[in-house]
Amino acid sequence: MTESISPKVQFISVDPELEGQRIDNFLRTQLKGVPKSLIYRILRKGEVRVNKKRIKPDYKLQANDQVRIPPVKTAEKNEGPSAKLDKVSALEDCILYEDDLLIAINKPSGMAVHGGSGLSFGVIEALRALRPQDKFLELVHRLDRDTSGCLLVAKRRSCLKALHEQLREKQVDKRYQALVVGNWPDSRHKVKAPLNKNTLKSGERMVSVESEGKASETRFRVLEHFSGATLVEAFPVTGRTHQIRVHCQHAGHPIACDSKYGDEDFDNRMRKLGLRRLFLHAGSISFLHPRTGETLKLQAPLEPSLKKALDALRQEV
Repeated sequence: MTESISPKVQFISVDPELEGQRIDNFLRTQLKGVPKSLIYRILRKGEVRVNKKRIKPDYKLQANDQVRIPPVKTAEKNEGPSAKLDKVSALEDCILYEDDLLIAINKPSGMAVHGGSGLSFGVIEALRALRPQDKFLELVHRLDRDTSGCLLVAKRRSCLKALHEQLREKQVDKRYQALVVGNWPDSRHKVKAPLNKNTLKSGERMVSVESEGKASETRFRVLEHFSGATLVEAFPVTGRTHQIRVHCQHAGHPIACDSKYGDEDFDNRMRKLGLRRLFLHAGSISFLHPRTGETLKLQAPLEPSLKKALDALRQEV
């Protein structure tokens, strides 16, 4: 990665859409590749000014503020993926809903929501390549790389803030479909188990049920029973990393083809039926539209490989 020095002082007028953003976060966006330590240093030394005044890192920007940014070394901006790449252009067909405030996409399994950790790009970078005219595109929430289904992306900061508020207030209803090993009892409607997140030396994240973990709850409903397997609907009340996957494992019913928390014998059986991916799908999401206040319910159809696995199970005697 090459470096360049911005040759002169920059003066930026704050777009009204960015009102309320902290100055330190604003600078991290403006100065791609600049270490956080350097950003805080130029803030402390008063080299960054807003409306000709020194400010603290937690200053919240107002519409039309004039921000002075001194010359600093920045990493050359990485080019995003080409909109012509098959994997990128295919996302166009995955869009479930779009207006001037947000995009809802049926995220494919195997695609991360954003680049990093050796990945050149994810869903958000691909969408930015497909929608260069949209200057603000940010993830509202996340899905695991191997999980498919409903994913929301905000086109305006005001929309992002409104949807984050709904997530905090538990006004967003996310329903997942999961195929699990064994016979999930019709009477079991929830799993409450505290979850603790650990990062291994390899950088891999693993989550386990531990008494000192964060309180976590998932509600369940049986959709269909098969021989040695059950299709369940999962509704996460809390939103912890890998929550549904670990709660299913904790209940004694791991999800099919889960490389981290799965059941090897069950996974081998499912692979023989043609399943090559985690059977966890965010099938629907409902929330209040930030502008109209009306409930918007979006549904993402199962991809063919998941439907095929269910059909194969139905045909087993």
